Amino acid sequence: MTNVEHLSAEACQTLLAAGLVGRVAFWADGPHVVPVNFAVSGSDLVLRTSEDSLLATRGPGTQVALEIDHIDYQGHRGWSVVAVGPCAVIEDPAVIDAICADWEPRPWADGDREAFLVIAPEAVSGRRVGGGWTHANEVPVRRRR
Repeated sequence: MTNVEHLSAEACQTLLAAGLVGRVAFWADGPHVVPVNFAVSGSDLVLRTSEDSLLATRGPGTQVALEIDHIDYQGHRGWSVVAVGPCAVIEDPAVIDAICADWEPRPWADGDREAFLVIAPEAVSGRRVGGGWTHANEVPVRRRR
C-alpha cells in the first residue's frame, strides 16, 4: 500500500492550471456530474457549454465542484484535485475575449457552445498517491498557443 499525500493549495492550483478536462458536480433536482473542458483565468475556472444545457440553466447561482485527476495505471499512482465554489454566467464580451486571448476553453463536443460559465473556487483540495512524481509526469498537459 502507498500512503496518501494531501496537496497544498499551491500544488492544487498548479495542477488545475495544467488541466483541460474535468467533471463538474452540481445539484439540479438531484445530483449531476458532467464532463467538461475548462480553462483557467487567474484563479477562476472557465467552462464553455451550450446555452440550453442543464449545467448552463441550473448551475449558475449554485455551489458546484470541479474535479480533475491523472491516473498512471502502470505506475499505480495518481492524483485528484477538487475545486468548490459558486458558478456564474460570464456575459461581458470583453471578459470573454480576454479569457479566450489567454487560453480559450475548447469543447470537444459538437454543437453550439456559446455559454461561458465561471467557477470562483472558495476551496481547493487534492490528494496524490504513489511515488516518483516529477513535474514532467505529474502535469501531463503542457499548454501551448
